[in-house]
Amino acid sequence: MTHPIYTQQQLQRKTLNQLKTIYAQLDTKTEVSDKRCKKSWVNAIITHQSTKLQKVDNQAIAQAELDHHIATQTQAIAPEPLRIVEISFDHHEYYAGDELVASISYDDNHLTQRWVVMINDKEVFRTNTVMRCHRFICIHYKDGSLPVQEQLATPPTTENRIMAHIFNECQNYGFEILDDGIYTHDTEDGKLRKLGEVGCTDGNWWVIQDSSGQQQYSNSVFDAVRSLSMVDTVPHAEAADCEELLDRPFEMLTVQDWELLREYAPVSESRELVAA
Repeated sequence: MTHPIYTQQQLQRKTLNQLKTIYAQLDTKTEVSDKRCKKSWVNAIITHQSTKLQKVDNQAIAQAELDHHIATQTQAIAPEPLRIVEISFDHHEYYAGDELVASISYDDNHLTQRWVVMINDKEVFRTNTVMRCHRFICIHYKDGSLPVQEQLATPPTTENRIMAHIFNECQNYGFEILDDGIYTHDTEDGKLRKLGEVGCTDGNWWVIQDSSGQQQYSNSVFDAVRSLSMVDTVPHAEAADCEELLDRPFEMLTVQDWELLREYAPVSESRELVAA
């Protein structure tokens, strides 16, 4: 039961009988030194109120400490949010901070379940869509049942991983990476010509074509480097590329592929029609 809190000044204005009534309502066992003296009743009531307030303060402090402890433990137990780096259409890596947790890759050799979750270079889950792989990693990482990815004794930094991915893609096109960007030897005079730059910021891949100087976001390092390979291509070569893209499955087309096809006008000489 809640009782009003009286100040000493308020109690001093009360009559002796009123003080006795208040004392009785408080149901306190605080001793009244002289029951004939009004001041004794006031002191007893004030002492009782002070004791109750101290208990409330102690409870509030204890509750605050408990809440802080629970919050601290929850923060310690809760896993760090995963960061996804899309290396290419068929390769995604999941990181907690700078530590690799798992990766998703695409297996052409399987007929139906081509998406695979890999940890420590071993298959831990296989399904037919990349989203199911994503869900598998997130659920089992959150509940702590995901196998632990072994980290290297001297793990590479995020910047080194990014450069490694860019280097691997550039090798596919014969590009050369210098301090200020990506270059090609495929020129009329054989001299190096700068194509642009490729990088990754907060998990988002981007490309800057040297001809435009504008930074554009890409879905992956594969798309970014591939867009540099199409810089200053001649119309005939572009037509040949588009003819190949027309035969490619929709799900394999990149954003740059769709942009190229959107601007492409079929050339009658580019493909022979043979009547059966």
